[in-house]
Amino acid sequence: MYKKIISFSIAVVMMVSCTTVPITGRRQLNLVSDAQMQQLSYDAYDQFLKEHKLSRDAQATAMVKRAGQRIQRAVEQYMAQNNLSSELQGFQWEFNLIEDKQVNAWAMAGGKTVVYTGLLPVAKNETGLAVVMGHEIAHAIAKHGNERMSQQLAQQFGGQTLAALAGAQPGTAQNLVMAVYGVGSTLGLLKYGRTQESEADKLGLVFMAMAGYNPQEAIPFWERMEANGGGQAPPEFLSTHPSAGTRQADLKRFMPEAMKYYKK
Repeated sequence: MYKKIISFSIAVVMMVSCTTVPITGRRQLNLVSDAQMQQLSYDAYDQFLKEHKLSRDAQATAMVKRAGQRIQRAVEQYMAQNNLSSELQGFQWEFNLIEDKQVNAWAMAGGKTVVYTGLLPVAKNETGLAVVMGHEIAHAIAKHGNERMSQQLAQQFGGQTLAALAGAQPGTAQNLVMAVYGVGSTLGLLKYGRTQESEADKLGLVFMAMAGYNPQEAIPFWERMEANGGGQAPPEFLSTHPSAGTRQADLKRFMPEAMKYYKK
């Protein structure tokens, strides 16, 4: 009986603890406050930078920071135009290039963003880089990290709050944050779910377009990513990501909307 009451209580909390994703309007589970998620992300980000080497390539580093700052301004503009500026409260934007052969990039809650040098040959240029950074920053804006953390708290920790977990098991909480954002995982592996990836694709196209990058370049970029993977992606029904074909079809379908935001 006691277990049933606990389960019912968790179910009720999950029903009422929802937020809405910009552009798509999808309702998502969110049991984690932005302030809590941002603080844990900032701590994890600082720890990551202490353990990894910043790139000494001044030109590439400048490109990453320039693309990031342009997308940041686009995000701020989009949120202001849609009366959502309060959603960016507490953001401490930062963009860094890490010396690492992984084809990877990620953005945490609060705008903390990392690009790995291994991604640059696949990106090819600043516009290709903007595809990735727009996509990863879109995950942060859509609060996909909060959503995944909420799911983990509900499934693994019995609905325990993030504050309680961080207080009782700070190491576990930080490791969970790193896992939620796929830190250490190659871009394209089991990181976010298909719905979240599709949302990040759409938001990312809008953000890069508003930043002055041609969103049409997203399609050849993801083609290069597929080629870089050697065609070894699992069938879509076995993966949490959309298949390459599905992703490209979705991008083409949403492209006319994204192009409305693009001004050369």
